[in-house]
This record gives sequence, structure tokens and C-alpha cells, in this order.
Amino acid sequence: MKFAKGVFMGAAIWGVAVLTPFYWLVDVTGRRYLPPMEYPHFFYGFFDITMAWQIAFFVIGSNPARFRPLMIPSMVEKFSYVATLVVLYSQSRISTADVQAAIPDFLLGILFAIAFVKTRGR
Repeated sequence: MKFAKGVFMGAAIWGVAVLTPFYWLVDVTGRRYLPPMEYPHFFYGFFDITMAWQIAFFVIGSNPARFRPLMIPSMVEKFSYVATLVVLYSQSRISTADVQAAIPDFLLGILFAIAFVKTRGR
């Protein structure tokens, strides 16, 4: 249980720390792509939904056995983003630097899967 708690609390802290600055870094994002002002609903919507998942990770980490079913959509959240980046990269729609964003999510997805297995039957 300690493993699952540590994984989800760590993922939540990491996610909040990494995502929060983007709310104020709109201009940096706009240097490589169309400025987010062209699609603010997608830009901020992405970060809002992602931040909601960080809160879900805090909830799961507070009691992994109780919230074990939420680990499944947590894995879907991680692995679907990784799959999206891999597909976009394979179609030459994003750069190598952009696809590297998949690495932390892939690792967290694996840790979420391990936590899911380790909390079985508790």
C-alpha cells in the first residue's frame, strides 16, 4: 500500500509542479506554435483537465485500496497521451523534442500499473 500511496502522491506533486507554470507561460508556448491566444479554450482546457487529474492522484494516494478503481482511468490518462504523441511523431506532425514529453507519462503509467497490481485484494 505504501508503494501505491507514494506513486500517486509523487505523481500528483510532480504534475502540479510541472503544469502550474504553463498558466503564465503562454507566450513561450506561442513561440514554436500558433499563439495559444488563437485557441485559448483548448490551451487552458488542456491544463485544467490535466490539473483535475493531479487532484485525482492526490485522492487515490490518500487511500489506494479504497480508490483502486480510479487507477484504471489514471493509466488510460497516461498511456493515451503517450500513444497520441507517438502517433503524431510517426506522422511527422511533432518534433523529437515534443515526443520526449511522453517519457515521464510512460514511466508514471507503468508505475500506476504496478501500483494497481500491488493493491489487488487489499
